[in-house]
Amino acid sequence: MLLATVNSGTLIIALPELERSLHTTLLQLVWVILVYMIASTVLLLSAGRLSDLFGRKHAFVLGFALFSLASLGAGFAGSGTQLILWRIVQGVGGAFLFANAGALVTDAFPKRELGLAMGTNVMIAAVGLVIGPVLGGALVAYSWHWVFWFNVPLGLLGSAWGWLVLHEMSGQSEERGLDLLGTAAFVGGLTGLVLALSKAGLSGWNDPLVLAGFIAAGVLLPSFVLIEWRGRSPMLDLTMFEDRLFAAASATAFINGFARFALTFLFVFYFQGPQGQSPIMAGLELSPLAIGMLVASPLAGFVADRRGSRLLAATGMFVTALGLAGMTMLQAHSSYWWSALWLALVGVGSGVFNSPNTSAMMGAVPVHRRGIASGMRMMLTNTGAVISIAFVMAVVTAAVPKDVLFRIFSGLASGLTAKQLDPFISNMHLALWVLAGVSVIGTLVSLLRPSHVRAAEREDVVEALA
Repeated sequence: MLLATVNSGTLIIALPELERSLHTTLLQLVWVILVYMIASTVLLLSAGRLSDLFGRKHAFVLGFALFSLASLGAGFAGSGTQLILWRIVQGVGGAFLFANAGALVTDAFPKRELGLAMGTNVMIAAVGLVIGPVLGGALVAYSWHWVFWFNVPLGLLGSAWGWLVLHEMSGQSEERGLDLLGTAAFVGGLTGLVLALSKAGLSGWNDPLVLAGFIAAGVLLPSFVLIEWRGRSPMLDLTMFEDRLFAAASATAFINGFARFALTFLFVFYFQGPQGQSPIMAGLELSPLAIGMLVASPLAGFVADRRGSRLLAATGMFVTALGLAGMTMLQAHSSYWWSALWLALVGVGSGVFNSPNTSAMMGAVPVHRRGIASGMRMMLTNTGAVISIAFVMAVVTAAVPKDVLFRIFSGLASGLTAKQLDPFISNMHLALWVLAGVSVIGTLVSLLRPSHVRAAEREDVVEALA
């Protein structure tokens, strides 16, 4: 979890430098982020299925090793296209890591302690989010290549450590086979949707490639659901959504990914563009978001073990909505303290939401289904995150002159006038209002889950029946 979040933060903060060094187009720059997320997202459930079949320990160690190899290659990339290809390989390794992280934690702790364990896991993620942007700023000041190369020793250490200390507890699932047709439909549909959204703001909504992307998404994504409904070995087990708690927690995982993930992406360019900060200062200025998560996550997990996840998850989504709405007051040259306040509020909301929601979702499935459930949770969150970045990209780039956009996204906007920056700021506000509205919807969906008993009481009942 630490490696994943540090890697995300270091790369996002380095995007303006990558644009300058590799001479990427704006669309390529965004797809350096998106292609990794798409690859890791669409393969999450397949990785979870393979983990349930052959063991989570082996899959987890394999993911570390592949992630390390791809990080080494990415640092040697000589163009935006080469970097995107290495990011796809990174995404494959990331899928095996993400699909098993939650399941391994769930295996290791009894249900009465699961909320605190998940809260600690989210807290580690928050530490990574604090370190990542600051480390990214320092690495970029030396050389952008080290934004990728620093992953290699950490990944190799993680592979060796995982091999030595992890114990296989998952057993063997009786379900066999991989859903290749469903995977292909999901890859095509999600890629089409994200490509259409990310390109629409730059090329117009009537661009042939944009229209083709929307058509592909409109055909393939419903086909994916139909394939999963009727398939013999579906990638997405729709019967798991018959559990009301699992269904509500899954829906809010997607909504939270959509509402919050693009925020870091957006503020990297806000701080380095209109506010004219250096990469390392932009990294420091993003830290209140992660610090809010760091403080709130373990506390929320501890309370969830005793009070359940329903009210906590709803409260977290609502606090996130308030923070996002507050950000619409920011202007090109607003005092940083206002940004820090709203970022910290969103961080607290995310921390209050994440650990109770994750522990509720993972605790609702039997042991032999935890690999696929963990993959499903991450798939939904990452799908929301991918769409979030593509949507925000479409909104903030619409009707903004191309020369202004390139100066903002390459971190060279300090010479622009307030009038030149106004269209970008206005579009940023619109995107933030939409994300705040999505968070309010997440609040309502969180309240649809049942008021379940404490984890310790559930476990005692199971033991008594056994």
